[in-house]
Amino acid sequence: MNEALVASLPLGAVTAAQALAQSAMDDHALHRLVLEQLDDDQAQEIVTIPLAGKSSIADHMVIASGRSTRQVAAMAQKLAEKIKQAGHGPVRVEGLPAADWVLIDAGDVVVHLFRPEVRSFYNLERMWSFEGSDAAASGRA
Repeated sequence: MNEALVASLPLGAVTAAQALAQSAMDDHALHRLVLEQLDDDQAQEIVTIPLAGKSSIADHMVIASGRSTRQVAAMAQKLAEKIKQAGHGPVRVEGLPAADWVLIDAGDVVVHLFRPEVRSFYNLERMWSFEGSDAAASGRA
């Protein structure tokens, strides 16, 4: 923040503005961490759907596939641990026992990991794509 602007703002506004800027950087870092970890774990067809300003559930939805239930479960467990280790807090993981579809709720980033057949059946990309916006492919096809 520019010093003249900071000097002109009341003390509470400065800390609120700094907190907002830090929150935006944390969201970006969390999203980047998720994408990098999924790429490292050889997830397939990684897609990011931006939700900021369109939904209150999260800023980003990441959808990816694993080749088997074992890979999906391993990716989910490793991703949840990496997010926690990086200081983004604990995450909620649903669907791990069956591992056909695992949901990882990390707050501002929600991750859906699927087996390919299950992903094709539910087709979340189509359901969550908004008119005028594109789901940004950000990984291997």
